[in-house]
This record gives sequence, C-alpha cells and structure tokens, in this order.
Amino acid sequence: MADFAMPQRVLPMTGFHGGSSVVRLEPAAPAGRISLRAKAEDVSALSGSLGVDLPTRPKTSASANGRTALWLGPDEWLLIDESESGLMTAAANSGVLHSATDVSHRNTAILISGPGAEAAINTGCPQDLSLSVFPVGACSRTLFGKVEVVLLRTGEEAFRMEVWRSFSDYAFGLLSEGAKDAAL
Repeated sequence: MADFAMPQRVLPMTGFHGGSSVVRLEPAAPAGRISLRAKAEDVSALSGSLGVDLPTRPKTSASANGRTALWLGPDEWLLIDESESGLMTAAANSGVLHSATDVSHRNTAILISGPGAEAAINTGCPQDLSLSVFPVGACSRTLFGKVEVVLLRTGEEAFRMEVWRSFSDYAFGLLSEGAKDAAL
C-alpha cells in the first residue's frame, strides 16, 4: 500500500523576521482567539468564566491568566489566549446569552517593537500612537494600509498587530518598509 503524505498547516509569515536598527518585527506565536459579542448585563458572568475582566471603556484592554481581552465596541471584544486553552468552552460555561466565534485560524499577529515602532506603524496607519493618546494597554480596530487590523500597545515601544492571515504578508511587508524609513 502506498504511503500518503498528510498535509501540514504552515503558519503565516513562517521565517519572517525583519525591521531595522530601530524596529524589530516578528510573527507572534500561535494563539487562540474568539470574537465575542454580549450585552452589558452579561459582561460580569462572561468575565468570571473567561478568567479576565472584559473592559467596558473604549480603547482599553485587560490581561489575566495568559488571556487578553480587547474592547472593540460597546458589545464587542477580541479575546486572545496565548496558551490556546479553551476560550470557546469557557465562554459557553458562562451561562449567559452571547455570541462567540473562534477566529484562531483567521487571525495572526505581528509584534512590532523598538524606538521606531510608532513610526513604522504610522507608515500605513494615520492614528496618533503617542503615549499620551495611545498608552500601554490601549487598543483599537483601525486601518493599516488597505487592511483592517486590531492594534494593541503592549509596552512603551511595543505593539501587537492582529491581522487576517490572508493579509499578513502584505502587512508585514508594509511594516518592513516603515521600519526602514523609521531608521533614516
């Protein structure tokens, strides 16, 4: 009997690393993700079940137990679990009405860090990323070039850019060009 090769999933941006003397670019490790929608009165129950407080103010995020919750709208969050451990099950166990969609294989992330990180991102994003306006923990859904992304500030000189896999090469390429420009 012939041996058949099993297809292997290749992670997006495999082998991609880049940047410049002032910006480091790298693909983030795989993570579990859900897009969550719920009413305000159900936030507390979902927060308890998920193990992280869902933020209720615009442009804010919260982290706990290896999970990060990003506020995207009055009733919408993106949850990221670095350990890929059961976000859907946790949400289902909340006992409240909500909508949760697993987007783990739709999204990927790019980590941008260094003193030129803001400038590299501003190559394709007009949003003010200064610390006074976009502090550590701030997040927003915005445009980067021609694609929608979710941007999270993880440190004074560090960001996480969530992007759909199908646009990740484009976003990484545009960030690479921005990183070169930031070094000039």
